[in-house]
Amino acid sequence: MALTVECQKRPEGSKPRALRRSGEIPANLYGHKGTESISLTISAKTVERLLKKASVNNTLIDLNVTDIPWRGKALLRELQIHPAKGTPYHLSFFAVAGHGDTNVEVRLRFVGEAIGVKQEGGLLDTVINEVQVSCAPENIPDVIEVDVSNLNIGDSLHISDIPFPEGVTALAEPERLVVSVLPPSISADTESETAS
Repeated sequence: MALTVECQKRPEGSKPRALRRSGEIPANLYGHKGTESISLTISAKTVERLLKKASVNNTLIDLNVTDIPWRGKALLRELQIHPAKGTPYHLSFFAVAGHGDTNVEVRLRFVGEAIGVKQEGGLLDTVINEVQVSCAPENIPDVIEVDVSNLNIGDSLHISDIPFPEGVTALAEPERLVVSVLPPSISADTESETAS
């Protein structure tokens, strides 16, 4: 489900610092008319609410620019955070309607408990936690589940082993390692005995 965000066109000559002091966050919208971009402002409270539910390159947003007027589907492409204050100070959106498939990062959720971990004391080693995929904006998955319950020590899963939802294509190489089960590590006591 798309989140709805309302924003306004940024007034000509307005200074970003002054906007932030007045409770507005500067933003840009790209791709709504080819290469043209629009400078926007969004209230800091709206941005705060948005960031609780949205993540960069993953969440489809119903963007409503009230004073142009323009309304359409967009992705949050970039979020800049103030280095000292830790607050958002600039956002970039990319309009996706009419652009066909789009490339997004989707989080991986590992489900189940690997046999090699549960019965043999192995260690689950997750190599990547998100994967770049290509799909239509309305098909962007929130997460992609990876079932690790059948993995023994020495087993691993690659991109090619993950069942992606219909209409969602992985952009990473099929042989890219996603997760593996490592043998139990040698305890510190054993190591010190070996060393002496």
